[in-house]
Amino acid sequence: MPWREVSKMQQKQEFVRLAMQEGANRRELCRRFAIHPSTAYKWLARAAAGQDLAERSRRPHSSPGRSEAALEEQVLKLREAYPAWGARKLCKLLEREGIQAPAVSTVHEILRRGGCIVPPAGGSPATTRFEAAAPNLLWQMDFKGWRQLGDGTRCHPLTVIDDHSRFVPCLQACADQQSRTVQGHLQRTFERYGLPEAIFVDNGSPWGGSGGEPGRRQWTAMRVWLLKLGIRTIYSRPYHPQGRGKNERFHKTMDVEIFDLVRFANLAQLQHRFDRWRDTYNCERPHEGLGLAVPADRYRVSSRPMPKTLPQPQYDARDIVRRVSSTKAYVSFKGRFWSVPKAFRGEHLAIRPTNRDGRYGVFFAAHRIATIDLTKPKSVGHLHEQVSPMSPV
Repeated sequence: MPWREVSKMQQKQEFVRLAMQEGANRRELCRRFAIHPSTAYKWLARAAAGQDLAERSRRPHSSPGRSEAALEEQVLKLREAYPAWGARKLCKLLEREGIQAPAVSTVHEILRRGGCIVPPAGGSPATTRFEAAAPNLLWQMDFKGWRQLGDGTRCHPLTVIDDHSRFVPCLQACADQQSRTVQGHLQRTFERYGLPEAIFVDNGSPWGGSGGEPGRRQWTAMRVWLLKLGIRTIYSRPYHPQGRGKNERFHKTMDVEIFDLVRFANLAQLQHRFDRWRDTYNCERPHEGLGLAVPADRYRVSSRPMPKTLPQPQYDARDIVRRVSSTKAYVSFKGRFWSVPKAFRGEHLAIRPTNRDGRYGVFFAAHRIATIDLTKPKSVGHLHEQVSPMSPV
């Protein structure tokens, strides 16, 4: 995948960080980042020698024996560079610069005296949290609420977060929320970082909600595509956004650190900002939920690479296999036509008998997607007007 000029240095830094992790498959990373191995090893050699690969940080340089006034000035300058970061994060930055940081309460008091502290709204934050045991076991994906841009168009920010590390593999400024848009961005993300085991989403479009019936999920083209890749789609409970707490919290952080009092001219300008901020969030910003580590320290690329050819389901020789029409969502069985979810148009399905007379299950791979009931009255007339009933699962 060709690198965008606006984020070339960021991607170089990300490659070096991932390649220097213990057990990293550097040749595989070269393939995913589309760089030549000789170039990669040159970067790694420079990094090992302590040579800079990226722009210098805006953080002030340290000096020994600073007075209390100088330390206060240093803290306020850091706060100016990172206006949304609190005392704990700023202490961590001081330590990175080789400065003996004071107590967090001292830094907080400096910020308060400097007029940088605003009392938080609401009650105390939650203290009980769920976390996946390892990277890539679970990603959280969502669209943040749309934003009006200067050219009159809308942006729908697409966010993807690794549940274990809080690493953000995908942050895209999208013009719409359509399946093909999301699938295109996920395709490129999977090519770089590999495949997760599952993706956690809400009940809206384009993921596929309940379809109006409790306990039943709509089949969408995206859900079928993810299933072919061996990725489960997990849905949150309706009207319970706290189940996707990490994504919700991430969106609040975006509001403070990107959108607060800033209006972007167009999608390209906002995507440029997203690219720079994603690198800061992953590799520089201390995360309190990680003990003030950065997400990139806990993240590892997935051992499951994106396949070059999309896998297709394999069926047993005893299965009754039918191909769904590419234009009409139905299959032919026992001389009758039976409707199936539209997401399976063009796919091959298996029909298998159940333990009840006259009833058959319709399967996509190992997943039962519908039930045929031969005991229902036979339909008559033209196909496009009369389709035998089938119960979705």
